[in-house]
Amino acid sequence: MSEYDVEHSSHGMHVIRDGPRQAPPVLLIHGSGAASASWRPLVPALAAHHHVVRVDLPGCGRSPSATSYRVPVQAGRIAALLDDLGLGSVTVVGHSSGGYAATALAEQRPDLVGSLALISTGPSLDALLPQPLVLRVLLGPPFGPLLWSRRSDAMIRKGINATAARPVDIPDGVVAELRGTTYGAFRAVMRENTAYVAERSVPERLASLGVPLLVVFGAADPRWDPSSARRYETVPGARVELLPKVGHIPLWEASERTAHLLLEFAAQDTGTPPVRPRQA
Repeated sequence: MSEYDVEHSSHGMHVIRDGPRQAPPVLLIHGSGAASASWRPLVPALAAHHHVVRVDLPGCGRSPSATSYRVPVQAGRIAALLDDLGLGSVTVVGHSSGGYAATALAEQRPDLVGSLALISTGPSLDALLPQPLVLRVLLGPPFGPLLWSRRSDAMIRKGINATAARPVDIPDGVVAELRGTTYGAFRAVMRENTAYVAERSVPERLASLGVPLLVVFGAADPRWDPSSARRYETVPGARVELLPKVGHIPLWEASERTAHLLLEFAAQDTGTPPVRPRQA
């Protein structure tokens, strides 16, 4: 693993790169309240065949806060990063609300996005389910700001597991990186994500772009109605995969299956033979 630290650049994001630099590039964008560490279960399999780029969006992980968290602005920062790295025709993967930044990137700079994979990305606001009680208490007013500042590792793990269909083991190092996300950034990101999807649904945005699309959803997602994943089928050529007994975080709940889907999808885009992740 090697790191390319650009925290003090104009796009203000901490970046980690894995895998051979000459290999086809894959960009991984995390969701709200998360960080690049959330992709760790998938990195070994992906980096065996791809140049994997992970970012900490502003205010998350090891990246500093920003003055704007608007989704198009986030996409612009990511575009600037890819330009700096000299990358194009990238397989862009977004988890949860990271899929909104990925979609906005495809809207702004189709030259940079060779294909797009959305994991647990809600297509529209009416697909949002009543959120688990622990998340409403930990993240919302009036107790959210105080609890956020005092949250223990156990509380962070409890919040993560509230979105899963079954318990997942989150390593200490990942929890430590998630702790870097500020409450102010989290709330601002949530507001801007809501505004982005309220303006126009994700399938509507993608329908006319002609970007190859893979959608992965847990069939037991407690945050978004799993059946809403089928709305992406209105996008020409879209492939939709529902994972049985999986919740909102397939990255951890079904990492081998998720890695295989991404490798297979990326291989179709680059024209290379599909590969399977190695067994642990």
